[in-house]
Amino acid sequence: MRLEGKRAIVTGGASGFGAGIVRKFAAEGAQVMVADLNIDLAQTVASEVAGIAVQVDVASADSVAALADKVQADWGGVDVIVNNAGITHLPKPMETVSDEEFDRVFNVNCKSVYLMARAFNGMMIQAGAGAVLNVASTAGLSPRPNLNWYNASKGWMITATKTMAVELAPKGIRVNALCPVAGETPLLASFLGEDTPEMRAKFLSTIPIGRFSTPEDLGNAACFLCSDEASMITGVAMEVDGGRCI
Repeated sequence: MRLEGKRAIVTGGASGFGAGIVRKFAAEGAQVMVADLNIDLAQTVASEVAGIAVQVDVASADSVAALADKVQADWGGVDVIVNNAGITHLPKPMETVSDEEFDRVFNVNCKSVYLMARAFNGMMIQAGAGAVLNVASTAGLSPRPNLNWYNASKGWMITATKTMAVELAPKGIRVNALCPVAGETPLLASFLGEDTPEMRAKFLSTIPIGRFSTPEDLGNAACFLCSDEASMITGVAMEVDGGRCI
């Protein structure tokens, strides 16, 4: 019960890595708020873990502010925030990505971290404690061609994690990131371009351990970094990638 008594928000918590983190946090004793654009899926996952489902658009200032109001009303504060919500554009040459695709990637992957910090830092600073976890990607460390702006958004997230960690450490708040390799999530087909046995085999050949990451892998790593066991760890971008970045 490493997160017993902790109040945790997981954005994008209704599927994929986010759902894995939600389930692990709940199993370790946390109260979990599943914050997702897809409220039906969020309610399904929340019902499994006696959690709370909230519909939120993490790229919208008004939506994130409403989430903060609910957290303050329901919980009176928060202990753990996982910025997991993310999106990608399809693999294509960088100059062919449309304005709309670019804006969507940076609004969901980057602006959301800013909006969540603006909405929730005050609660954590007032409490003098807290843990923030940003779900980045190996794409921010070892970029692949044709995912240029997605790669850049995750590199941004890693840098944001480190600067957040430096600024918030004196206030008792730790900030870390996870860098998973592609996994069995709804975004896999988008990363591959097409989800075929041939494309999977080609990608798996770049992962020394020989498999994709799973929601359980991310849940386990997230649990450690957000628990008191990691009280001396901040500003880290932990690779959960089976050796992909070596």
